Amino acid sequence: MTIEEQETRPGRPPAERHPWHRFVALGDSYTEGIGDPEPRSPGGLRGWADRTAEELSHGQSDFAYANLAVRGMVLQEILDRQLEPALALKPDLAAMSGGGNDVVFHRGDPDKLAEKMDSAVGQLAETAGTVLLFAGPDWGSTPVFGQIRGRLAVYNEHLHTIGLRHHAVMVDLWCLPALHDARMWDRDRLHLSPLGHHVVAVATLDALGVPHALKTLQPRPVPSHGWKQARADDLIWARQYLFPWVLDRLRPHSVESLAAKRPQAGPVFGVGLPGPFPPGHPAGMGVANLPEDGISTADGFGLRTASGPEGGDGPEDAEEAGEVA
Repeated sequence: MTIEEQETRPGRPPAERHPWHRFVALGDSYTEGIGDPEPRSPGGLRGWADRTAEELSHGQSDFAYANLAVRGMVLQEILDRQLEPALALKPDLAAMSGGGNDVVFHRGDPDKLAEKMDSAVGQLAETAGTVLLFAGPDWGSTPVFGQIRGRLAVYNEHLHTIGLRHHAVMVDLWCLPALHDARMWDRDRLHLSPLGHHVVAVATLDALGVPHALKTLQPRPVPSHGWKQARADDLIWARQYLFPWVLDRLRPHSVESLAAKRPQAGPVFGVGLPGPFPPGHPAGMGVANLPEDGISTADGFGLRTASGPEGGDGPEDAEEAGEVA
């Protein structure tokens, strides 16, 4: 079902800003919200999906939201562990993101990944009606990641084709100019910062055609550094993030011990949030207690999250029409 068909469906109250009442998000660390810590959110993370759900819930008293995403999952793991539960929740809006870990860390074949994604999106479209898809960002300027730029571009083209086939709503991060700003990214250069998650939430709501209260942020440009400083920054990044990633990928690992932060569809805020959770479940843990490889801090970008003070040099670091909160 297309957005136009949903917007004109009979019986829709005129006061509703949009036609969706149950939003379910599937994916990996991108959708889980890594890089956007918020102790008051389930799992200690917020992220673009939570920020989008917050806006979608306004004026929709029966709106429910579930987030099944788990960091580190490759596409097949997402399909095996998240697709069936997502379908069982009977969403009318589903966000599907996956395959990035395959392409970046496992030299995944974009053609084979697309075949799996096509099948999954088809099943979600039959149940949900509206499916959100995300084309990956352009990491061409990032050391090492630039080497997988071609494979990621091919996978993105497949995603556009899949989106057209199933009438999905595409959010194209590759063509989002704001993401070219370094402050949109966490220190690890892989995950979004709070500001980056905010920008993706704005792009998602705009793609859905939903009126929202999020305001466009206009941070000042990053001060230019000389070649030596840039290379020194690259070496620090490689030592702190790249080499540990490579070593971690060489060791056998499992995501079986990790669980979704919002496995049940429920209100975005207040009474009725998912839970209680068993001991050790990530949705019941604060940021300080989560695994170190699952959280990346975002201080140093001069941003303010809803739970903490401003970092960097203060509010002048970002000339904002609004603020990240």
